[in-house]
Amino acid sequence: MPDRDGHSGSALPMSDPADGGFAIVAGSGFRDLAGGSPGRDVITAYGAPSAPVRDLDFGGNCVRFLPRHGDRHDIPPHRINYRANLAALKILKVGHVVALNTVGVITPGPVPGELVVPHQLIDYTYGRDHSIYDTRSATLDHIDFTEPFSEKLRRRLLNAARSADVPCHDRGVYAVTQGPRLETAAEIDRLERDGADLIGMTAMPEAGIAREMRMNYACLSLIVNFAAGRGEKAIHEDIEASLLEARTRSLRLIQQFFAQASRGPIARGPIE
Repeated sequence: MPDRDGHSGSALPMSDPADGGFAIVAGSGFRDLAGGSPGRDVITAYGAPSAPVRDLDFGGNCVRFLPRHGDRHDIPPHRINYRANLAALKILKVGHVVALNTVGVITPGPVPGELVVPHQLIDYTYGRDHSIYDTRSATLDHIDFTEPFSEKLRRRLLNAARSADVPCHDRGVYAVTQGPRLETAAEIDRLERDGADLIGMTAMPEAGIAREMRMNYACLSLIVNFAAGRGEKAIHEDIEASLLEARTRSLRLIQQFFAQASRGPIARGPIE
């Protein structure tokens, strides 16, 4: 039977970001990564996470795995319980989260099939539970979100890409849209004027909630299509042609990331 862990209260206790293990929160293209493992059901103050949390073995490293859209990939981005997902990982003593997500590319340079580790984001979402502080709280924290991603965790991902000889772009502004529909060409033009390079639907409020919970967080984004009005193919045709290549590259990078972790104290000491 799966373990059931309970937690009460409106917000989780904060811990030093140096503490804890690693987790992968994955989106489109990764639902089969954990195989048939039954996983662990975790009860949180915010409800149930998208799916049971499973353990993966990367070179002897135990890594928690959670598919943010659920095991059947049937939870749309605006209905994901981001708070419960991260709270479940926090209960399981995760301190560092690598978020895998698929994105479209807006600006010239990167192309579908490639990877990018974004350094900034712009949030266009609405109606989602954006904070763990949704009631009066003695621990209210106005988090500093100037740099939304852990820079040292970003560096670790980029170093792993170089070691694995995986092409991976450093930096990019990730525009987070509401979904589940894709965007109009005019909306993409607007996002480019705002300074966005990439477009996806899941980095927020995931990144913000991770910061509130004092978890180090970075995205490894899989470019699977040109944004609306920017490519020659229909978007879904573009995705179908590019997803496998991007997924294969991302798994090589992740394997190298944890191989390096096994050779050094990656989880010891702050990596913010």
